Amino acid sequence: MGSIAEWLESLGLSEYMQRFADNGIDFSVLRDLTDQDLKDLGILLGHRRKMLRAIAEFECGSAKAAAKPSGQGDAERRQLTIMFCDLVGSTALSARLDPEDMRDVILAFQGACTQIMPTYDGFIAKFQGDGVLAYFGYPRAHEDDAERAVRAGLEIITAVGQIRSPCGSKLKVRIGVATGLVVVGDLIGQGASQERAVVGDAVNLAARLQGIAEPETIVIAGSTRRLIGDLFKLCDLGPHQVKGVPESIQAWAVEGVVATESRFESVRTSRLTSLVVAKRRLLCCSIASTSRGKGKARSCWSREKPALASRGSRQQ
Repeated sequence: MGSIAEWLESLGLSEYMQRFADNGIDFSVLRDLTDQDLKDLGILLGHRRKMLRAIAEFECGSAKAAAKPSGQGDAERRQLTIMFCDLVGSTALSARLDPEDMRDVILAFQGACTQIMPTYDGFIAKFQGDGVLAYFGYPRAHEDDAERAVRAGLEIITAVGQIRSPCGSKLKVRIGVATGLVVVGDLIGQGASQERAVVGDAVNLAARLQGIAEPETIVIAGSTRRLIGDLFKLCDLGPHQVKGVPESIQAWAVEGVVATESRFESVRTSRLTSLVVAKRRLLCCSIASTSRGKGKARSCWSREKPALASRGSRQQ
């Protein structure tokens, strides 16, 4: 709306235009006006109520516009560790249980995840019925986000394993974890289904790794493996061909936490080992190349040596 005059006219109260103008009232002070202020301006009681109601509606509309998500402008590019956690056997369980009992099972599973995630600063992006999608590194990033995700996963396995279904069976989960560069932050959906979307290969990879995990097991990608060092006991599962990924991927199953006095040393040792191996390979290549060069030099020297000896004897 362009001016106070137009606003008053839309309310059918244009007779007060001059009073507002004489007292310097514009949109910047409109929301601060009280019933007493309007009374002091000589405005009738019924008109005051009409104005105050319109002011409240105007203020509410401004607040909604300010709160409206900016969509793509909120998104940012960063490295995240993605976790997919799935409740094992939920389809078979739902066929055996009453819907209300199954609801209680799902809520217990979700409650366990919700309670554990804040401990490791994990962000639950979405509950997908019998599954959970979580980000580590958003909205706050840490240098050990990959480690946090694995530790959270191990704790979730333990916590969910303590829950029993109404038919007495133990609940189990399987978890996939992958790390990579993504774009995160766009708000999609509405109401209860609204979520912070994330786009990147790590999302698909984590979902696929969860699919090949055994019950009560975490399977991690090579991108996560490189970041966690020797902090965990791992089982090399070898290369796997997963849907949506053109090349086979290397996967590891997490078997537990390694007892260590220093987290720094565990991560540092693993990275130094990789660095030493790389340097040794480079050194071997360098020595082999130098050896080939020396062989050529020796060959040239052996050919020149008799000639020099012959010239020496003639000079004598």
